[in-house]
Amino acid sequence: MQITVITPTYNEAENLPKLVSALFSLPLDLRVLIVDDNSPDGTGHIADELSAAHPGRVDVLHRAGKMGLRSAYMSGFHKALESGAEAVVQMDADFSHDPAVLVKMAELIQSHDLIIGSRYVEGGSVDERWAFWRKGLSAFGNFYARTILGAPLGDMTTGYRMWRREAMMRLPLERVQSSGYVFLVEMAYLAYCLGLDIKETPIHFADRRWGKSKISFKIQFEAAFRVWYVWWSYRDLRKTPKR
Repeated sequence: MQITVITPTYNEAENLPKLVSALFSLPLDLRVLIVDDNSPDGTGHIADELSAAHPGRVDVLHRAGKMGLRSAYMSGFHKALESGAEAVVQMDADFSHDPAVLVKMAELIQSHDLIIGSRYVEGGSVDERWAFWRKGLSAFGNFYARTILGAPLGDMTTGYRMWRREAMMRLPLERVQSSGYVFLVEMAYLAYCLGLDIKETPIHFADRRWGKSKISFKIQFEAAFRVWYVWWSYRDLRKTPKR
């Protein structure tokens, strides 16, 4: 199965070469698509060097500036599908998502539409170095989204996911309007509303090894209000019988 890993980047110069090396060490048919938002630390240049070093296996989409998580992934989804990917992965570039878990995801995607790398199912965990408030905010954010949307998913805000090609092509991506991290909630909810076969697999969410985290309390607070918009936007699909 040909799997394309999409990783949006902004100031990930320290992480990117290590990530690509880790991915290509796995026993999988992987390609990497880097979507860089004109990182001032030279991440885009490093991405081009990686593409030259791995012809046919690393592609780069350069964008003019920070345009948000939604547009980064939308551009990546379209390019990956056009390139013939049989499965598409969403993955952070900062090693908070363990590349080795892709082996298990690739096994599970053979019989499911969407595999979610979950921190909040049995066996899942978050970095023990996280502050108490950060752990609480993350857990509450998932409980909040799950309760409002009524989706029986343990982790709706995780950014580690693998989609089957056929499942992704069923998604009306033009309807997805959320930016920032609530984009992840909206995509998960859309998959649920469409009756996709979703499987969660446990992951350990590690704190980033290098660089600075881009998430803040303000971002997560704003996302809490946006969840209500997601609930309203898909009221028509909620009436569709689930498989």
